[in-house]
Amino acid sequence: MAIGVFGDALELEELTEPSVEAAAALSRPLYWMFEMGQAALNPYRALADVGRLYYRNPVNPLAHTQLGKSAAAWFEMFERATRRYGKPDWGIDSVTVGATPVPVQVSTVWERPFCRLLHFERIFEHKPRRPQPKLLIVAPMSGHYSTLLRGTVRTMLTNHDVYVTDWVDAKMVPLSDGRFDLDDYIDYLISMLHHLEGGAHVMAVCQPAVPVLAAVARMEAEDDPHVPASMVLMGGPIDTRENPTLVNDVAVDRGLDWFRRNVITTVPFPHPGMMRQVYPGFLQLHGFVSMNLERHLQAHSDMFRHLVKGDGDSAEKHRDFYDEYLAVMDLSAEFYLQTIETVFIRHDLPLGRMTHRGIPVDPSEIRNVALLTVEGENDDISGVGQTAAAQRLCVNIPAEKKVHYLQPAVGHYGVFNGSRFRADIAPRISDFILSNNWPKTKANGAE
Repeated sequence: MAIGVFGDALELEELTEPSVEAAAALSRPLYWMFEMGQAALNPYRALADVGRLYYRNPVNPLAHTQLGKSAAAWFEMFERATRRYGKPDWGIDSVTVGATPVPVQVSTVWERPFCRLLHFERIFEHKPRRPQPKLLIVAPMSGHYSTLLRGTVRTMLTNHDVYVTDWVDAKMVPLSDGRFDLDDYIDYLISMLHHLEGGAHVMAVCQPAVPVLAAVARMEAEDDPHVPASMVLMGGPIDTRENPTLVNDVAVDRGLDWFRRNVITTVPFPHPGMMRQVYPGFLQLHGFVSMNLERHLQAHSDMFRHLVKGDGDSAEKHRDFYDEYLAVMDLSAEFYLQTIETVFIRHDLPLGRMTHRGIPVDPSEIRNVALLTVEGENDDISGVGQTAAAQRLCVNIPAEKKVHYLQPAVGHYGVFNGSRFRADIAPRISDFILSNNWPKTKANGAE
């Protein structure tokens, strides 16, 4: 969570109190300045697009020269570098179950202002023999859209009836729809689990590990019949005192007031969420890029060369990656700040001080929900041990229902996507879910 702003903070010098006030004054109109900059670039983007088409047209003799190819590549790079990227499509129309391609139909089955619950329903001609448990995948609400988990969803669809949280860009939510903070996040999760009617399984990827654990603890404390059968926590900041990363250190060193003054701004007209306080996506993106600036510069330099050489496959891979990576969303200010304070600065959950609607969140209340924690050996966002801390906190889960897995040689992203996830992590998750699947429940798709 908050990867982007922490990366952004790394680029800033220490501020004195007067300069903090100056930054606060600047942050208030920051979003308006960004929108003006985008509007000013529109005609240049249009010209760049015309230039790209002109120098790529096979009828144009220049298109076949080194000069023409270089010009077309330059125009495309300029247009992409200044474009505002919208929410990507999921692009999951079918999935292979066993050896059979199965169509997938995506529909919204639950909705509130800041989130939609999507059901990736597989249209079987014949029900598979293997049980297909319901799996709620909670995507991170940390700047990127939920489509960042496209590969995760596609992989889990081979053995599960998958539901995914589709978080809404805060600038698209009218102020009249109210606020959204960490307590609301937990309320949303509990409501979704109620919608799934018990016996489902929940998988939290990165940031939602804390609210998922909190939601399950509150449900167990209330003897909620809709409690999930298992929860899988992956690369999440349960206890950031364990093996703290640079991301964690920045949060502690800066303090909550620094973030409130420097990165919170107001959504401008004409967005539906006008006047809402947010942590804007464009700041988040700046943080993402600044953390690995050299790598991104090299990637774009490589793409320019691919375009000039006519290496379409390599250029398309670059486009696909950055179409997703550069698509960011705003986060509501109250959620962002409460999460930083609760999770990264005060460590309320592991210290037994976290509350939900004023009621203590006690992981020891969890008795019936199986727990799997997954970490990556080279994770530089959630260090090794931060997610495993959930095993220590959930003292009343029977030992046979608690499993921890450390995946060698993967970083943060590799915990939930990529070849090692598909080959090593996903099969373990599926086996764990199946071994803890409640019999004779609606979670079992083969009943």
